[in-house]
Amino acid sequence: MDEFERDRLRSGLARDRDLIIAQNQFAFVLDKTKGIIGVCVGPFKTSLAGTDQPVRYDDEKREFVECDIQVAIKQFPVAKDGSYLVLENPAREDKHPKQGSSGMEELDYGRKVNIRGPITFPLWAGQIAKVIPGHDLKSNEYLLVRVYNEEEATKNWNEAVIKPSNVTINKEDIEIKVENKDINTSEEDKENKSIKEKEIPKPDLTTGKQLTIKGTEVSFYIPPTGIEVLPERDDIKNLNDSFVRKAVTLERLEYCILLDEDGNKRYVRGPAVVFPKPTETFITENNSKKFRAIELNEISGLYIKIIADYKDEDEKDHKVGEELFITGKDRMIYYPRPEHAIIKYDGQEKHHSVAIPAGEARYVLNRISGEIVLKRGPTMLLPDPRKEVIVRRVLDPKIASIWFPGNDEALEYNKMMMSVTRSKRADEFVTEHDAMRNARSLSGSTIPGYNITTFGLGISQEKFAGDAIDRKTTFTPPRMITLDTKYSGAVSIDIWTGYAILIIGKGGNRRVVVGPKTVLLEYDESLGIMELSTGKPKSDDRLIKTAYLRVTNNKVSDITTVETRDLVKVEIRLSYLVNFVGDPEKWFDVENYVKLLTQHLRSVINNAIKKKGIEEFYDSSTDIIRDTVLGISNGTTERPGHLFKENGMHIYDVEVLSVRITDDTIATSLVKAQRDVVSQTLDLAAKRRDLEAVKEKEKITQEIAIIRNTTKIEDFRLTIKETEEGFNARKSKLDADLKEKSIDIEINKAKLEKEKNSADQELEIYTSKQKLELERIKEETEKVVSILKAIQPELIATMKTMGNQELAKVLAQNLPKAAGSFGLLTNKGGIDSLMSMVKGTPLEDGIAALLGIDNNKQENKDNNKKENKDNKVPIK
Repeated sequence: MDEFERDRLRSGLARDRDLIIAQNQFAFVLDKTKGIIGVCVGPFKTSLAGTDQPVRYDDEKREFVECDIQVAIKQFPVAKDGSYLVLENPAREDKHPKQGSSGMEELDYGRKVNIRGPITFPLWAGQIAKVIPGHDLKSNEYLLVRVYNEEEATKNWNEAVIKPSNVTINKEDIEIKVENKDINTSEEDKENKSIKEKEIPKPDLTTGKQLTIKGTEVSFYIPPTGIEVLPERDDIKNLNDSFVRKAVTLERLEYCILLDEDGNKRYVRGPAVVFPKPTETFITENNSKKFRAIELNEISGLYIKIIADYKDEDEKDHKVGEELFITGKDRMIYYPRPEHAIIKYDGQEKHHSVAIPAGEARYVLNRISGEIVLKRGPTMLLPDPRKEVIVRRVLDPKIASIWFPGNDEALEYNKMMMSVTRSKRADEFVTEHDAMRNARSLSGSTIPGYNITTFGLGISQEKFAGDAIDRKTTFTPPRMITLDTKYSGAVSIDIWTGYAILIIGKGGNRRVVVGPKTVLLEYDESLGIMELSTGKPKSDDRLIKTAYLRVTNNKVSDITTVETRDLVKVEIRLSYLVNFVGDPEKWFDVENYVKLLTQHLRSVINNAIKKKGIEEFYDSSTDIIRDTVLGISNGTTERPGHLFKENGMHIYDVEVLSVRITDDTIATSLVKAQRDVVSQTLDLAAKRRDLEAVKEKEKITQEIAIIRNTTKIEDFRLTIKETEEGFNARKSKLDADLKEKSIDIEINKAKLEKEKNSADQELEIYTSKQKLELERIKEETEKVVSILKAIQPELIATMKTMGNQELAKVLAQNLPKAAGSFGLLTNKGGIDSLMSMVKGTPLEDGIAALLGIDNNKQENKDNNKKENKDNKVPIK
């Protein structure tokens, strides 16, 4: 490396060590030999020695960190008007570094002061300055301030900047209120504004004390030294984050709850702007600080527990432990209070009425007496939870299958409810809440119509944030059965048309109900059950149980085997039509009415047929059986039927479905004889049908011929009519055309006559004009001739002696004048006359030149006229 290159590198390194600081800038420089950190304040320039190191102060770690020169240069902290500067570790003599280089200054470590703007200055090594904008407050905003230095806060209390409004200091609520619109108690106004100073009463400024600055009373605030504004959250470190906190604005029907450090709660109703005390915090629910009041009506209520003694608005005393049930009749809008705790059942706060339609009912258990009553509809049932509970009745699956035959849904529901009662070690009924809780676990069940909504769950509730007590259901309510809406009510029996049921009470009372009707069973009532024979023929091998008796249009089918007088066995299939008549109380006196009917009628029918031969019976089996069972009809009255006095069962009709001879040989013979008769009958019927068919065919053929001839005649008539109409139309058209052409001919004749007359008139006018013109030319010619004759012969001789040129000049001067007075040269006839007079004389060429006439052309013209005259052919 040469000398020049080394000098260039030394020069570059020297420039890198230059510290150039501009206006309003400063930098920290560490002397590594002494450990002193000096401050350089601009405008300033210096070259750093090899032992000098630029450093910066790390506010977080509270230590100096080596860095580049550009990083070490910092701007002065600037607090604008309306802002303030929080300075940590101020100098003990309140001095600031001056321009140039300064050493270390003794600092008051651990202290901090609030300096109101506008102001700016450099920092000593170890100082920290934060610029915070003044705190503007709206009416629904507030500040939370804390006293961190009691002595400084007391001494500098009047240094605070507070505006505006008309309030005072309430030591109890720690509220700061100002009477002047703008009070500045600092020693000197930075903008040279004269501001009236006034002592502000000091609140309790014990170190650690927190104060609330409300936006309804202070619109702008800058704290004095000794007081700091707390950020909205403890984790806020960014100066740009807001120190202003939002108060809770409550509308009507809203409230909020504030929890104090001592455990007491404060309830505030809207409309209001709620500012918490420094020791209070808002109770939140789902990140919301405000809640809706609970709206009640006549069919809803709240179950309340008194947790502290108090006196209500009506001066009524309430003691701890007392329970209230508040409905819309008592209070339409409910706001919670510190002495109330809402008792919840399965998380539900509000108790709603149960709609009981007409024809339905609910079982209600009295928790005090244990009595279960039936509440019938139509009504809105709102049980008092302090003493009433809605319960559901549970049926044994066997009973349910009889009461509700074919209803698998009801069977499954009762099985489920039976499992609930067993788990509760109870019998026959389950509480509404247990049923609802079980519905949650079965909400995905495949039981039709079985879901949470069916049991009244899923009803939206207002969020309640006050005290609450959850209770478990420790008792078993009455049983109930329902299909969809029916599951939530009393046991309801729908009796169809033509059916009846027997209702039996545990007290021994019984009653028969005939449909169509819906019956609500009391809690101690059940249905009477019958056992009926089944099968064909009817037997007791398999009995069915039912609670429903078909009392009208009942049908009982049976098969019976009888024997005729000639010992032929016959199997008969019968269907009896039955009604129950008389006293309904007797209808259920026979447990198996099917067995009674079939066995008795088998005996009656067998006895009657035993007296008949097979052929006689086979031919009239239906009549014989109907006469035997129903009685003989005299033709004017109906058959009396068969009445069973035991239970009022009346057989009013019987249907004979089939009669079969069990002996195949006899059956075949009877069938063959009947077939022969049937065959002959069918043959005769077929021939009669052929005869009728031939008659009908011939009749149809004749009618077709008549119709076709009629059609042809009508076609001829239409053709003749169309031809006549066409001829008449063409004749009319030809007559119209002929008439039109005759008119055109007459018009053309009139036009030609008019044109001829017009041409004759024009010819006559033209001839007259020609005659007048000829006469005028003749007169002019005669005048010219007379003038020329007047010319003296001496003139001609003189003209000969004179040259043509001179003659022409003379004629040019005199001839126009003479000729003009007579019109000699104004027409063709005068010029021709003049030229004929001088023709062949020396004057001819001169006059022709004077008049601009070509003699050669004129001669040719004259020759042509002569030839034409000679060749002219007379016109015939």
